Amino acid sequence: MGSIQSKTVVFITGAFVGNNCWDEWQTYFQSKGYATSAPPWPYKDAPVEELRERHPHGDKELALLTLNELIDHYVTIIEALPEKPIVIGHSYGGLLTQLMVNRDITAAGIAIHSVPPLGVFPYEFSFLKAGWKSLGLFTSIEETYMMSFEDWQYAFVNGMPLDVQQEAYDKFTIPESKTVARDALSSAAKVDFKKDHVPLLFTAGDTDHITPAHLNNRNFKAYENENSVLDYKVFSNRNHFVLGLPTWKEDADYILDWISVH
Repeated sequence: MGSIQSKTVVFITGAFVGNNCWDEWQTYFQSKGYATSAPPWPYKDAPVEELRERHPHGDKELALLTLNELIDHYVTIIEALPEKPIVIGHSYGGLLTQLMVNRDITAAGIAIHSVPPLGVFPYEFSFLKAGWKSLGLFTSIEETYMMSFEDWQYAFVNGMPLDVQQEAYDKFTIPESKTVARDALSSAAKVDFKKDHVPLLFTAGDTDHITPAHLNNRNFKAYENENSVLDYKVFSNRNHFVLGLPTWKEDADYILDWISVH
């Protein structure tokens, strides 16, 4: 499909963290001439501390949030913009990016360490270990899930100094909907891999536990349309905390260069 003309970027946050994870990215893309936004998920439009205080019983609306509601939320935001945006999503936000691209409402999509859509089965042990608790099996669906610091260490910030891990946990981690986690395994997460689409880039990290590079590569290879731009890039020494690593600007520059090429 056509070249990327948009100067509007929508950043989509993943699960378990607040949209403040995009603060530096927004400032950097704005310095490059882009209009940016990083809208929070429904029921997450509050400071990290406030969201944590509601957990687990005080935020039933968030607890019962579904993927279909989340999709509708971002579709409404994107369709209200003056032009089709470049959508950049991380983790679960990468899945949402793929869904937005599949709906033909974006100018391009970048899926950073993306959760895969339905049909790309995540059989990797590290993915299962990092994410199975978020499904909340044998617990009340009306209570939110909050990732423990120990699980955060394995899932997001593996290989980093302890004080940096703790600082990141305190700054970004928030309660999550178990329903949304479960819906990633439902038909709501389905995309048409054969459909024409705007340019789509996948990036992966070689030390990521939640979405290991092997899983991201399978997601990339699931797309079958040879008439559409589709690219894949794996970075070294990147865990799932890729947005906040000291190397984040290298990843951002790669994405900006990719956008300019297309």
